[in-house]
Amino acid sequence: MKEQKLQIFLNIISNYFNQFGGAELIADTPYLLENKQPKVHDYTGVIGISGVQKGVVYFSATRELLASILNSMGETDESEEIYMDLAGEVANTIAGNARNEFGAEFHISVPFVFKGSPQSIVLPSDERSFIIPITWLSQVGEIVVCLQD
Repeated sequence: MKEQKLQIFLNIISNYFNQFGGAELIADTPYLLENKQPKVHDYTGVIGISGVQKGVVYFSATRELLASILNSMGETDESEEIYMDLAGEVANTIAGNARNEFGAEFHISVPFVFKGSPQSIVLPSDERSFIIPITWLSQVGEIVVCLQD
């Protein structure tokens, strides 16, 4: 994947967290995963990509990171459902904003959301994934981008 595409995802996630004001998002240096089983946190939202490009984009976060986002939104509901919904919403926002950058032929699926470690996240075996570790309010998560060039 070209560096400029990765930068688009970095900008999108920074903009997402900037809307809450206060603490700045820290995005660590992206690194390559040779499409082994990716690390996931407490909650993960996965978006399938089809059209001109194919692959997946996913957002995985600790419960604490999601709680910080909910707190910034003024949300007091702390049910499992709200955490699941938020993980899917963040993934969907990232992919939706990427679609705005890449054009109408960048098709995104509805989010698939899960808690904990799934049996497997299927990443295209012939592609590499870029992991973007993030920290916000001392809480961690990551964006994983696997797109065919």
